Amino acid sequence: MPDKLPEIASLYQPPPARCYHVGMGHAPGLKESFMVHPRPAARIAPLVALALLAAALLHAGPAGAADLTPLRINSFPNAKALPLQVGIGKGFFAKRGLKAELELTESSKAQRDGLAAGKFQIAQSAIDNAVAMIEGAKQDVVILSGGDSGMNEFFVQGGINSFAELRGHVILVDAPDTAYALQVKKLLAQHGVQPGDYTIKPAGAGVYRFKGMVEDKNNAAAILNLPFTVQAAQAGMKSLGRTIDLLGPYQAAGGFALRAFAEQNRDTVERYLAAYVESLRWVRDPANRAQAVSLLVSEQKLATDIAERTYEQLIDPAFGFTPDAKFDMEGFRNMMALRAEVEGKTTAAPERYLDFSYYARAMMLVGQ
Repeated sequence: MPDKLPEIASLYQPPPARCYHVGMGHAPGLKESFMVHPRPAARIAPLVALALLAAALLHAGPAGAADLTPLRINSFPNAKALPLQVGIGKGFFAKRGLKAELELTESSKAQRDGLAAGKFQIAQSAIDNAVAMIEGAKQDVVILSGGDSGMNEFFVQGGINSFAELRGHVILVDAPDTAYALQVKKLLAQHGVQPGDYTIKPAGAGVYRFKGMVEDKNNAAAILNLPFTVQAAQAGMKSLGRTIDLLGPYQAAGGFALRAFAEQNRDTVERYLAAYVESLRWVRDPANRAQAVSLLVSEQKLATDIAERTYEQLIDPAFGFTPDAKFDMEGFRNMMALRAEVEGKTTAAPERYLDFSYYARAMMLVGQ
């Protein structure tokens, strides 16, 4: 029917004309115009009815405001949530027929428990949590995409100069058995500091680890990500290095879901991934820098200079967001090897955890 609209419009030739705007429910604020010219009632009525029917069919469908598919997404309260906030605020999810709702978690444990309980459908977070759900909790979870390498740095209090000096100190982690806690243990072991030489203290998400180091100097170290690395440096803390420089490639964040949900809602998952990639492209486009920085200021409650420095690191393809949320298989193998080494557990073949057929279809929707 949409292909017939130009033919219908061509029937309305004589001026004067009036321009009417029809709002498109799947893209808030976007308007499309069509022209209606005065004609004798007997001649115009059938044509107007046909044109209105065609317009209604054109704008109807899964992206209509009343027909958006609800989708709950869970992520961490840090700068890496920016594409999700953009996707909701700029209508990328709505354009794909999704009514996306973002929930920010306080810890990896809360996120894993929430996904298992069906409180939300998609987790956009460290995929090590998906592996932990599969191996530890025996939940059937599937990893859908990549996202980034963690954007992590190992921060210590200002008076500490090396990993060796962390003997006898408290180190804050999200949870003892999650991705970045394993990185802590590996890095300390590389420098001769064994598990009994320090105290691991669970503190939750990065915001709480940073807060814990600010409020209590006895909390000597933590792995932090953006924007907390920028804030920590400003507060006088010291970075002992980026984890990808210290440990090599690492597949950190990505999208994952319960396998049953993904299989039963393949179209929804594919549209989610397409909208996420489109949102990510918007974030990484230099033309949107001012708006992206403004969002960081408002969503993360940052000073403008901190938001500017955070944005610069977010769009660095070697450290920040991976373009198009592509998956780093080498980084994934390193992540799995780290988990096996630190926890002394064997892991299955990558296919046990991954299914990129959803991502492949999503990229077809995006048009590459």
